Amino acid sequence: MSEAFTKPAVDNSRRTWLIATCAVGGVGAVGVAVPFASSIQPSERARAAGAPVEVDISRILQGEKLVVEWRGKPVWIMRRTPEQLASLENIDAQLADPNSVRTAVPTPEYARNRHRSIKPEYLVLVGICTHLGCSPGARLNPGPQPSLPDDWPGGFFCACHGSTFDLAGRVFLHKPAPDNLAVPPHHYLSETRLLVGEDAQA
Repeated sequence: MSEAFTKPAVDNSRRTWLIATCAVGGVGAVGVAVPFASSIQPSERARAAGAPVEVDISRILQGEKLVVEWRGKPVWIMRRTPEQLASLENIDAQLADPNSVRTAVPTPEYARNRHRSIKPEYLVLVGICTHLGCSPGARLNPGPQPSLPDDWPGGFFCACHGSTFDLAGRVFLHKPAPDNLAVPPHHYLSETRLLVGEDAQA
């Protein structure tokens, strides 16, 4: 005699409890996965520690300056005009360190020239005054203007204590800033891509 198959009764309260438990577990798994996936990406701390910054310079017009952040510092990338490059000539006698030989704020070998850059047209500087760490403002137009000499060639002016820098970031004589503005490590990946924070040989 065969036994009839009897379907066990379903405990609705138990089924509800199981569904709720699985749902909470699934949410927990997603909660663990999201931070893990995020940890694969470069963190703010890694960028602040000095991760290089790639910059598209193709849209910078002549006479314009772009600012990017590297190691928590403002880095200026300026495309100088022919007239601005010409202003760097014949002013060595007015500068404290015209050849960038001082070592307190080292200048990379590839920027130890009159225009302080790899390509004369493009200037790459850390926009922090070497006196007390203020950020100088751009005073690009030559000629007399408030707080500047009548023969001002164009450059940068730190309003905090009056330090002045030419359009290569070289400090003028008898100013509070002891050194030229820093040139960060950098190199060109292509004609339009610049990598700030890493020398070419790195």
